[in-house]
Amino acid sequence: MARAGLTTERVVEAAADLADSIGFDRVTVSALARGFGVKDASLYSHVKNVQDLRVRVALLAAGEFADRLGAAVAGRAGKDALVAFADAYRAFVLQRPGRYEATQIRLDPAVAAESAAYHRTIRIIYAMLRAYGLSEPDFTDAVRLLRSTFHGYSSLEARGGFGAPRDVQRSWEQCVEALHVVLRDWPSATVDGGKGD
Repeated sequence: MARAGLTTERVVEAAADLADSIGFDRVTVSALARGFGVKDASLYSHVKNVQDLRVRVALLAAGEFADRLGAAVAGRAGKDALVAFADAYRAFVLQRPGRYEATQIRLDPAVAAESAAYHRTIRIIYAMLRAYGLSEPDFTDAVRLLRSTFHGYSSLEARGGFGAPRDVQRSWEQCVEALHVVLRDWPSATVDGGKGD
């Protein structure tokens, strides 16, 4: 590709594509420059360093992830919204593994606070869970349960971690159904001040 055609947006998009191909942790300015057929120095007018590049990929990926989740749950509520959200989450992990990995890095709080994508994702989650009538601290506990389940299941599946003969799709559907039951009958932490037996 011609150097004159490089833009920050193209560089970041190419880095995200590279992450999906070889893994987010293996994305470097050198690897990206090789893909463009240019010297590393040609990219430094678009990104400061590899950390800046990775943060930009994370923000791009977060926006794409939020778009998928938002489109999936639009017009849905309750269990239908939960299933749509879960399926969109899993599909993103499986189809865009490097981008998904990028969304998991810890960003500087100031950068995260300015990210429209991160705020949009939070709004989508609130809307998706609204039908379950949760309030704090139960809402935060529920979000942590969902994230742990979706992340763990999808990440294991992406790495070929399920070897039992049971169909992976059927297990996924059963897991999401179980989450719906748990959310519907959530054991409120406010009843006993959040302390267990």
